[in-house]
Amino acid sequence: MKIRNTVLALLSVFVLGTMASGDVSAASQRQSSKKAHSAKAANKSEKVAKSAPSKASRVASVRKPGRHATSSHVQRASFASVAPDMDNEGNPLLHSAAFMIADQATGNVLLEKNSDAVLPIASITKLMTAMVVLDARLSLTDILTIASDDVDTLRGSSSHVPVGTELPREDMLRLALMSSENRAASALARHYPGGLPAFVTAMNRKAVSLGLRETRFMDSTGLNSANVSSARDLVKMVSAASRYPLIREFSTTANYTVSLNGRPRQFNNTNALVSSPDWQIGVSKTGFINESGKCLVMQAWLLNKPMIIVLLDSFGRFTRVADAQRVKRWLESAAVQQKLAANMRGPAT
Repeated sequence: MKIRNTVLALLSVFVLGTMASGDVSAASQRQSSKKAHSAKAANKSEKVAKSAPSKASRVASVRKPGRHATSSHVQRASFASVAPDMDNEGNPLLHSAAFMIADQATGNVLLEKNSDAVLPIASITKLMTAMVVLDARLSLTDILTIASDDVDTLRGSSSHVPVGTELPREDMLRLALMSSENRAASALARHYPGGLPAFVTAMNRKAVSLGLRETRFMDSTGLNSANVSSARDLVKMVSAASRYPLIREFSTTANYTVSLNGRPRQFNNTNALVSSPDWQIGVSKTGFINESGKCLVMQAWLLNKPMIIVLLDSFGRFTRVADAQRVKRWLESAAVQQKLAANMRGPAT
């Protein structure tokens, strides 16, 4: 009995040991399986991570093209807004048949087209009329009278200055330059020593002295289409006119009131740009007859420099002013580009 109990005890110990060993083996297998699964998952995650960018990377890769697209869009929009007024070389598309834009201080020509073409200049003539009057040093307080000889019989143009009007020479000069009054310009020549023939001779002599090779005058008003010049010559003529303080003042006066037969009458400048706060104009003169088309010459301060703008034979009522505005925008945009380029290069070392 004792031996039997001993055997049974030994068998119990064997069985319990085997079960414990099996539990340990199973647990080990489960742990190994879990580790293998974790390793497999980790390996899969690593492969996914390598094949796909992180969230930050995805955000960066999305935003970067977006910024470039926005920049390109802005550039395209900016180009589209400028393109209609620009040619392939970035110069303004002007609609005047002949023109020249020059830096008065240096003489450098910035832009030109048909600048040597000899064309009728209409009332641009009056700048020369004013120079001849002032060169003669005639009294500006002398009273001049508008006569029937001053009436336009060539083209039948109207005037706000009736026959019989009496005004000082200074007011006649002002009206001729500011409002392009033909009767005032005619009276100035008629009251010159020697009359109109002597006055026209003095005009042509002055043209020669200024080196105007393509310029000829037949009257003091510009109604005669034989009054001709070129854009190149007119740059010189405007430059010369800018040396006369009264021409600068009278040609850029926005409006002026005179007494005509006891009644006040306001006269306005034929160039609306002289009233614009965006322009600083030193000399201005417009002109028009059928043969010349719309004309405009100016000395204006642009980029803090005196620039001379000559626009001849502009088709349409507003073309000459629109062309002047295109020139201004072009010069200012060029200056902006230069400043941007200088800033990009950084300070000099």
